[in-house]
Amino acid sequence: MSAAADGAGPGPSADDDVAAWVRDLGLDGLVDIHVHFLPERVLRKVWAYFDRAETHYGTAWPVHYRLPEPDRVARLRSLGVRAFAPLVYPHKAGMAEWLGEWARDFAARVPEAVPTATVYPEPSVAAYIAEALEAGIRCVKAHVQVGAYDPRDESLDPAWGLLAEARVPVVVHCGHGPLRGPHTGLDVFERVLRRHPRLVAVLAHAGMPEYDEALALVERYPGVYLDTTMVGVPFTERLMPVPRDWPARLAGIADRVVLGTDFPNIPYSYATQLRAIAGWAEADARLGEPFLRAVLHDTPASLLAS
Repeated sequence: MSAAADGAGPGPSADDDVAAWVRDLGLDGLVDIHVHFLPERVLRKVWAYFDRAETHYGTAWPVHYRLPEPDRVARLRSLGVRAFAPLVYPHKAGMAEWLGEWARDFAARVPEAVPTATVYPEPSVAAYIAEALEAGIRCVKAHVQVGAYDPRDESLDPAWGLLAEARVPVVVHCGHGPLRGPHTGLDVFERVLRRHPRLVAVLAHAGMPEYDEALALVERYPGVYLDTTMVGVPFTERLMPVPRDWPARLAGIADRVVLGTDFPNIPYSYATQLRAIAGWAEADARLGEPFLRAVLHDTPASLLAS
């Protein structure tokens, strides 16, 4: 149910075709809820990790958009991305607050970027999330795998409560992909949702590889969404393929799916992700162009309008 190879199937054949394809759908641009911009010294370490991907993941992971920051912003603009969430995430205590400050400074100088924040289980988390909400953040990243923390940690509970009350979406990487962590698993994060059922949670990578469990959470909790990041693309289909009936299953939750890409750290072109989504839309008559317009713009735009 995804493009068999780069350039095959419905959707834009290459990045140069994306903006026109989006306009043909009647959209004024894309809204991407899962993009990464980081301080330069942090980003260099992330890219160095991907350079050793064969050791970590058993497969190469060449970063497709390994460009200076101004060029990465320009590339998103050339693709017709009219709004995006620049997500940051810590791997240890003491990082989350200043990463959030950096992300908000970035958003202040890049009009298409919305202000974001991140969390880590530490005594100050509720205070800096309250301050970030006061500053007008519109999205939060929680990376359970990289942070290697338990999302049920008591120190995080007040922060989840603040975010649930504010209805600010949290893009949470809590699935086992690409590597299992000490506290990954959608069953673990569901404990957070039980305590905070109004939390707006976007399951990064559609909960990969726990797609069935992710769909169940969407059906169980009205504030849970799936993002498309790396889902259904040839690279990932070799490792963690979606269920064969994926488009049919999306038809029942079409308004709870949002565009995410992981730009710039993906090992393929931006157009590749859009072709995967276009393939789902074509595969089920209940989806089609209305689904594309919702996923690529309307639903993520609504979430990021907090």
